[in-house]
Amino acid sequence: MAARGLIHGPLGHTGLHICVDMQRLFAPGSPWSVPWAQKVLPAIEELVASHPQRTLFTRFIPAARPGEAPGTWARYYERWAEITLANIDPDLVELMPTLARFVPPAKVLDKHVYSPWTEGRLDALLNGSGIDTLIITGGETDVCVLATVLGAIDRGFRTVLVTDAICSSADATHDALMELYRSRFSEQVEAVAMEMVLESWR
Repeated sequence: MAARGLIHGPLGHTGLHICVDMQRLFAPGSPWSVPWAQKVLPAIEELVASHPQRTLFTRFIPAARPGEAPGTWARYYERWAEITLANIDPDLVELMPTLARFVPPAKVLDKHVYSPWTEGRLDALLNGSGIDTLIITGGETDVCVLATVLGAIDRGFRTVLVTDAICSSADATHDALMELYRSRFSEQVEAVAMEMVLESWR
């Protein structure tokens, strides 16, 4: 299904770009490498460069050690013991270098689960800010981007998903989620290409 464009009009000064988890943890050479991340990185970099002060980067921070996480996350980190902070180069949690250079004025929000909303800091940052539109890029389409989008929808934000600036390590679920975003959430998610976002958000 083709994107329908910015059906709710141009993007204005009340927008915030949330770039989800574009970290070295997902770059080539990491056990969690997302090959598509390198393909979407130039488009994300262009958007950040156009609005660095209106960009928020999220970072996924793994558990400190295997088993040191609540509930089923403990089992998750037994499976992914090699990704815990005790076992990785600490630089892997940092943003990809071409994006890190924009901080500041861009901001960084750390999270320990898929959703940036769960721990409350994103709500605190946005409350009273006047921001009513979230422009979302990053990875992965079917995990942390999904959690970010659903939280934005639930809170009533205008949600713009940049179709050529999100990525996943699984083609089938990426494609399935794109169909979901465009069909089941067609009134609440505007799925558009980066070119349209750059033209509209000036």
